[in-house]
Amino acid sequence: MGYADGLIDKYGIVPKSVMPETYSSSKSNEMNSVLNLKLRKDAVTLRKLVKDKASDADIESAKDKMLSEDYRILAYTLGVPPTKFDFEYRDDDKNYHIDRDLTPKAFFAKYVGWDTDSYQSLINGPTADKPFNHLYTVEMLGNVVGGREVRHFNVTSEEMKRLAIKQLEAGETVWFGSDVGKSSDSKLGIMDPKLYDKNALFNTSFDMTKAERLDYGESLMTHAMVLTGVDIVDGKPTKWKVENSWGEKAGQNGYFVASDEWFSEFVYQVVVNKKYLSADEQATIKAEYDHPTVLKPWDPMGALASK
Repeated sequence: MGYADGLIDKYGIVPKSVMPETYSSSKSNEMNSVLNLKLRKDAVTLRKLVKDKASDADIESAKDKMLSEDYRILAYTLGVPPTKFDFEYRDDDKNYHIDRDLTPKAFFAKYVGWDTDSYQSLINGPTADKPFNHLYTVEMLGNVVGGREVRHFNVTSEEMKRLAIKQLEAGETVWFGSDVGKSSDSKLGIMDPKLYDKNALFNTSFDMTKAERLDYGESLMTHAMVLTGVDIVDGKPTKWKVENSWGEKAGQNGYFVASDEWFSEFVYQVVVNKKYLSADEQATIKAEYDHPTVLKPWDPMGALASK
């Protein structure tokens, strides 16, 4: 993993009742646009300071001011995360409880308690520069100062499915990253390569392999969702139940159905518990953990983190 888990390990989490949704947290495009504009403007300023041979102290001072302004933008749009709070709830027997002066890290440890280090990011990047069964990271992908660096283990699509099914069979959903807009109808909630027959419509061929689409910028990870079920016939998956985050009006009350062929073509990443990996896979990850192959910042396997 390495995205949310880095934040959780460092800061913890809070219940939604303590830090409610805002307009920008549920519709983040405008906030992201403003923040990206600010970051690019700051990049112009920093490059000019370097070009003009400003002192290290002046550059650091400028960066501190920029980061303070960035924080203010996020605080205005999302709110300020609480450092302490009271948590009130009723248990299954309707008995009232209140837990006072919790910190976000204490709340996570007491009420969630996941071992975030027990999960592994798997990718399916079938390009020539990424041999399977090896560990990769992406340059400048880290999102938390002092946090764990992201480690992706590249596997075949079939192995990715096998491990996702193991976790679903154990009653746990599976986080995954995909190119959500390809061969997808958000109103119907259907994702399938046969959804639109463009070849027949235009009497030509648009066919490309998964590797070719990645190499030529035709496809990359654009959105994260959750696998909540799988339909297995004669031992093989035929379709997958997907929970999206676009509200109940998208798909069927927020749920989509992806064909197994769509999974093969447009799913690039899943996160599963390490216990489901084979002994050989676990041994390879352990052996390569401190020296993974480093991919360029613009590699499509890092695209989801830049969204």
